[in-house]
Amino acid sequence: MLRNMKVLLTVFVIVAISAAAYAFAASNTVPDTRAGDGSGTVSGYTVTSVAYTLNASDPSTLDSVSFDLGAAATQVEAQLVASGTWYSCTLDAGTVWECDTTGLAVSTINQLRVVATGN
Repeated sequence: MLRNMKVLLTVFVIVAISAAAYAFAASNTVPDTRAGDGSGTVSGYTVTSVAYTLNASDPSTLDSVSFDLGAAATQVEAQLVASGTWYSCTLDAGTVWECDTTGLAVSTINQLRVVATGN
């Protein structure tokens, strides 16, 4: 009788462990997700219609520079002095952007570098 009890207890423990393992395995769920791979063209902008606005009371300083990118952009910055300050630009209309450069000495300007991004 004691032997039957040991066998019955052993079977009960094995069944309990098996049920617990099944419960843990059955409870795993993974939500739907997306993954993909693709490519797209990265092309530059064509900067045209560049216009410099001198300060009215001190024409040796520049108040702003504006230009047309020819395509939509979401963020634009310009640099007029190599290794100098980057100026944030604001959209005027369409694809024309203006950068406030108030106080920049005209004599230091040695480039117009425009960096733009769009979606």
